[in-house]
Amino acid sequence: MDRLIYSALAGISETNHPRFQLNNEIANVLTAGFKRSFVNASRTVKISGDGFDTRFSPTSVSRDQISLHSGPLMFTGNNSDIAMNGHTVLGVSNSKGELAFTRRGDLRVNNSGALETGNGQVVRGQNGPISIPPGYAISFTADGSVFAQQGSEGVATPPVFVGRLMLRDASQVKLHRSSDGLFETFAAAEGGERDITNGKYPASITPKTVEGSNVSPYEAMVRLIEMNRMFESHIKMIKEAKSIDESGASMMKAS
Repeated sequence: MDRLIYSALAGISETNHPRFQLNNEIANVLTAGFKRSFVNASRTVKISGDGFDTRFSPTSVSRDQISLHSGPLMFTGNNSDIAMNGHTVLGVSNSKGELAFTRRGDLRVNNSGALETGNGQVVRGQNGPISIPPGYAISFTADGSVFAQQGSEGVATPPVFVGRLMLRDASQVKLHRSSDGLFETFAAAEGGERDITNGKYPASITPKTVEGSNVSPYEAMVRLIEMNRMFESHIKMIKEAKSIDESGASMMKAS
């Protein structure tokens, strides 16, 4: 019975990471630009030790690779909102000041005049930081150009070019999620190059639009129900093994 119980316990422990990732996806269903990650299926690993070579344990093999499939696009009419097209990602600065990427397009101008995302990451430009003069409204074009115009919309003052967003095509590179939720290349995690230089398609944006999360709430809930049922079946298996073991022990008692 110990093998049956051991296998059931191993099955429960190996679902911890997929369950954590699924909970993270459900929590970010309404987060602008959030992208789900891939998790590979479990595989069986042979357990060495005394006895027959018949003991195997399920082991979860996971790889946090970002899926850049587009989420639903929502037209907001707000000049500071953008949505990345295709596999385009936006360059930002993480908490350490290093280059990272995001798909979050709800931009704003902070008190210092710097352009930042909705959760506070400073947006990078092709030629350095993008600074917006006080009292100027911003607008974007499809190629990522940023313009500032004094006053509100409808004023005759011509817009002034202030910079261009650092946009990169990530169709030829694999990205993973760092601890702060931003995207970075696998080479950057090992201390290598952080920038994306092998883009195949032109990077572009859609102004006045925000991209929603590409997590399907219905699919996520179905996966969560499946995990709960799998957990219940493993617990039932352990209880049944215990019952069988107790029955066998009672039969061996002297009458």
